Amino acid sequence: MRHYEIVFMVHPDQSEQVPGMIERYTAAITKDGGTMHRLEDWGRRQMAYPINKLHKAHYVLMNVEASQDAVDELTTNFRYNDAVLRNLVMRTNAAETGESPIMKAEKEQRERKARYDARSDSSASKEQPAAKPAAAAESSS
Repeated sequence: MRHYEIVFMVHPDQSEQVPGMIERYTAAITKDGGTMHRLEDWGRRQMAYPINKLHKAHYVLMNVEASQDAVDELTTNFRYNDAVLRNLVMRTNAAETGESPIMKAEKEQRERKARYDARSDSSASKEQPAAKPAAAAESSS
């Protein structure tokens, strides 16, 4: 069996059907004796260029080890599913199990935002106690 990296883009109006699609495609791969090494649901993202007058799509990445028959069945399913806007199946040399660069970047961005929010919250709380005594002095007089 060979290793493949598969990316497919789903129509944004069909985003709620993506978990069912993933389940069907995973079942098609495992039914033929394949294994799923990595599955990432990237969610709704901006596309590089419009496809069918759409600017966003729901992206899914799968790294699998499967037979050629399973991959052919998968590409046939992509072709006849109107919700799948584009798909890409690439053969790779080895199984990829780590996070993709897209997921790493999103994780770093969330961590950076959390640090920024924590820093801004702590600076806001330092400013508030100084304002309270002045307000208390005005109300007591």
